[in-house]
Amino acid sequence: MVAEPATRQVPFPRRELLLRTASGVVLAAATLAMTWWGLTSFALLVGAIALILLWEWAHLTSGTGFTPVRLLAGACILAAIALTVAGRPGLGVLLVATGALAAAFDSSRGSRVMQSAGILYAGLPAVSLLWIRSDADYGFKGIVLLLIIVWATDTGAFVAGRSIGGPRLWARVSPNKTWSGLVGGVCAAAIGAWLYVTALGGEAGVKLVVLAGVLALVSQMGDLVESSLKRAYGAKDASQLIPGHGGFMDRVDGLVFAAVAAAAFAALAGAAQPARTLLGLG
Repeated sequence: MVAEPATRQVPFPRRELLLRTASGVVLAAATLAMTWWGLTSFALLVGAIALILLWEWAHLTSGTGFTPVRLLAGACILAAIALTVAGRPGLGVLLVATGALAAAFDSSRGSRVMQSAGILYAGLPAVSLLWIRSDADYGFKGIVLLLIIVWATDTGAFVAGRSIGGPRLWARVSPNKTWSGLVGGVCAAAIGAWLYVTALGGEAGVKLVVLAGVLALVSQMGDLVESSLKRAYGAKDASQLIPGHGGFMDRVDGLVFAAVAAAAFAALAGAAQPARTLLGLG
């Protein structure tokens, strides 16, 4: 087995770091505000982003926007969001699956598999995030935990990768990602989750640290999946909706995977209060 070539240790590119920081602060502030205001405002945010992700996926994989079948699929996602807000996340997942099935019949552009995958990519994270936020007592805190894990993973991977360098993780897909970045991201996520839950007065034990580490790995996997998708279709960014920074897929690629994994963990644990379970409080 031939190891991937090592990356050189390079100093932080100040302009890139400033741009990342500025855009991150703005997006984070808006996200936290709408999450804190309540389930309805969070649903509006998640619904808007889900439709944007659906459009970006279609634009990236087939070069088209919304066709009638994709509009139907988008309606299914919005209906799934409404059902989740109403306390029926299971039916929400079923509707997303129905939308994916409908998209499979739209074979005018691109492959049927990719059309269906786009619905799942946009819809399942939306239902997952809203189910976690719907926890009346701990929903906001659970979403913040998930955001901390994803943001800490990205930041830790960036800092460790730039500072340490070393062998590349998967050069053919993402030339800038390194094994040191992966480890740095996982460690940062585990530390961030531990500090957050400790600050809330909870018992941040081994279970929480392991969960944070696993979600960090899943988040990194989401990043790699999106990178491989863009490379397969010869695109630098999913879109140009965020000037100078690409599209929403480029910003939430880790979150969409981590959100589904977190919801799956809570569901498998039989959680009546998913956020409480993620926080290790039940």
